[in-house]
Amino acid sequence: MFEHLSDAELGERLAARTLELIDIPSESRSEDVIAAHALQVLRAGGVPARDAGDTCVVTDDLGPPSGPLVVLGGHFDTVPGQGNIPGSRDADHVYGLGAADMLGAVAVAMEVALAAAEPGRADALTARLGLCLFGREELAVAESALTPLLGREPGLRAADLVLMMEPTDNTIHAGCLGNVNATWSFHGRSGHSARPWQADNAIDRAAAGIARLNAAVTPEEHVFDGLTFTSVVSVTQISGGIAQNVIPDRVDAHVNQRYAPGTTPEAAEALLRELCGGDGETLEITSNAPSGAVCTADPLVQRLIACGDLPVAPKQAWTPVAEFTGQGISAVNFGPGAPRFAHQRDEQIAVAALVQCARTLDAFLTA
Repeated sequence: MFEHLSDAELGERLAARTLELIDIPSESRSEDVIAAHALQVLRAGGVPARDAGDTCVVTDDLGPPSGPLVVLGGHFDTVPGQGNIPGSRDADHVYGLGAADMLGAVAVAMEVALAAAEPGRADALTARLGLCLFGREELAVAESALTPLLGREPGLRAADLVLMMEPTDNTIHAGCLGNVNATWSFHGRSGHSARPWQADNAIDRAAAGIARLNAAVTPEEHVFDGLTFTSVVSVTQISGGIAQNVIPDRVDAHVNQRYAPGTTPEAAEALLRELCGGDGETLEITSNAPSGAVCTADPLVQRLIACGDLPVAPKQAWTPVAEFTGQGISAVNFGPGAPRFAHQRDEQIAVAALVQCARTLDAFLTA
């Protein structure tokens, strides 16, 4: 589809689209404008795109009437800005909020669809092509726009493979970790700080509990389908106290647990309750996003690996691959962004990475 373009021409096209998307503010829960813009651009280019509601844009199939259905997945939303919007660019990079995670990838997905919609070019496809673009991915999974979208769009559930275009440095990141968030509360008895022996300091209880957790938990490797995932538990926030002269009777800590494929959500919760179940402690699970299945044995994934000579690694994070595989849809992570730049103040994406991703997808879809 891109064979008529030099790398320089394709790079210019992809970089311009990436910067265009970066310059539309799209922090989570504010994706309406960027979703409407993407829909207009796709429709104007002849892509059969539809407003699927709730900041979601999907396309009907492009390509041959038969053959496997490959869906390119991407999210419109970004984390809050850090003085990095509007974006900028030079000859080699595009800079700005969402460049790596994952508006550069959305730009590639849109340009692949636009190229496929050009007169005569869909004939080169050996797979049917679809897009699934959605919002609120950067929030807790309970707020994701994707799971409800899969419920109301049966055509997406018929996909043979979803390429979730998370930042992977143009490698295959298979599966993903499950993600539990919980509030761990420590309960004592309040009192005057001049007479601490008359109180039971919840801060002391929290310090002992966190020390106990750190002693009991070390990063634990799990091999699943030949890939090594690392399960971890971390305390990421803590709060307590009402005044400088009051011994507090409660301290709350936020606990984040990441668990490997092959571990059920129920087993992960049971382990966390065991670890955080001391005297005077309570644990409230606030969210539990299941892990994503490893789909590297899928023939289409093998075809993608061969087309790009792509390395394969485990996804040491949670991604919407879990939402797709939870519906029985094969899915892997593959995108042009560099994970090390995701959510950074100096977020950026290399133009060469955008070109490599587009060329790999072109080779895969026309193989």
